[in-house]
Amino acid sequence: MATLLHIDSSLFPGEASASRAVTEAFRQAWQEQHPSGTVIYRDLAVNPVPHITAAAHTAGFADPATHTAEQAADFAGRVRLIEELERADAVLIGAPMYNYTIPSTLKAWLDNVILFGRTMGETPSAKGTPVTVVASRGGSYAPGTPRESYEYVQNYLTAVLADGLALDLDFIVPELTMAPHNPAMTELVPLFEASRDRALQEAATKAKALAERLAA
Repeated sequence: MATLLHIDSSLFPGEASASRAVTEAFRQAWQEQHPSGTVIYRDLAVNPVPHITAAAHTAGFADPATHTAEQAADFAGRVRLIEELERADAVLIGAPMYNYTIPSTLKAWLDNVILFGRTMGETPSAKGTPVTVVASRGGSYAPGTPRESYEYVQNYLTAVLADGLALDLDFIVPELTMAPHNPAMTELVPLFEASRDRALQEAATKAKALAERLAA
């Protein structure tokens, strides 16, 4: 049965998080198709991975036989994260926009799993693995909007996940999530609700389709 690597990075728990609500809908639909499958779950807000250290970074470019004790210990943590990615048949990432970009906890995970000569380079080890990113945001940064040029989530993750790691990338984008909480955005609440409902439906539909494709 297929393995799903599910990563959440929102600071907020449960339904208080727009991205978590959508990743949960995706995961539920996935598990309905794969009740005996495996889900590897990482909640980076609750259990953040260590920011990459100098020892872990330099170890990636050195012969393991030459590693110091510190390099060996720190690099082992990177390898565990890389192996989770490599084992996954599909990846699901909750990536809310904080201050125009991804949470630092998600950046730390990426810094650990990006390893030239293994996950990145001429033959990326997870090449072609489908990855669905739920890129929620409080406003709208869509093409044609006033803040289009401030969109550093999809642009960055496309560069890293698709261009760098050679994953098969797809986005679900719930937007205007601050509308119910910001009086200045009250008139945008219907647009937020439509975006939320569309994202939840996309998550369920895409998870089911992906599960069926991998099972074929």
